[in-house]
Amino acid sequence: MLAPDIRPATPADLPAITAIYQDAVLHGTATFELIPPDCAEMTRRYDTLTGAGFPYLVAATADTIAGYAYAGPYRPRPAYRFTVENSIYLAPIAHRRGIGFRLLQALLNECETRVYRQMIAVIGDSANAGSIAVHRKAGFDMIGTLPNVGLKFGRWLDTVMMQRAIGDGGETIPD
Repeated sequence: MLAPDIRPATPADLPAITAIYQDAVLHGTATFELIPPDCAEMTRRYDTLTGAGFPYLVAATADTIAGYAYAGPYRPRPAYRFTVENSIYLAPIAHRRGIGFRLLQALLNECETRVYRQMIAVIGDSANAGSIAVHRKAGFDMIGTLPNVGLKFGRWLDTVMMQRAIGDGGETIPD
């Protein structure tokens, strides 16, 4: 696989994004979703996020989407408006090639150009060493683990919480 470019996602990318997420739902523990959403639902989710000004990126070669990442609201209450939660998903052929880290770095850069001050990673499955390592490499701190909060594939799964300041973080109050 050629080294992909990181760029904003477009509606034309949504079938590939849907396929990547379907694989994650059916075969992985990074998401606790149990039934893969169809392309219409993924389009609705994309439109909601991008319509609200959140960044949504893909790692793309000329003919392949290797992965995608986006930031969305951490929580709906207004006090959380400067905090985002990230999501990163890769095609199976893109794992362990540095693409997830590149997507995360680009996402952090995009969030820094906006008003966001904190990024939260909610990592499904404490055994997801790859995702934990990528976030740690990007400067995230371990906040804690919520044990046994999800049930998927007939077993209980933990959720790992990690956090990283963006820009001034909590040092100043945004305008």
